Amino acid sequence: MDIYANIDFVNQIKKQLLAGCHMDNQYVVGWGTLALINAGLAQVKNRTGLNWFLLSLALGALATFSLLLVEKR
Repeated sequence: MDIYANIDFVNQIKKQLLAGCHMDNQYVVGWGTLALINAGLAQVKNRTGLNWFLLSLALGALATFSLLLVEKR
């Protein structure tokens, strides 16, 4: 087997994998903005902003809805 054929095969696999994992930049910016808004809302409710920011990165809008239901301390 030719080593260059193996390299081409690996490059084709990489392209296919990366095409399936592509995220739009606007989606990432929107998700991060929501996490920042949730951190600010958490601080208004006397909650830890950093914890809610990280939770929002993982859960997105579900964290927002749960934060809205949490009572102020």
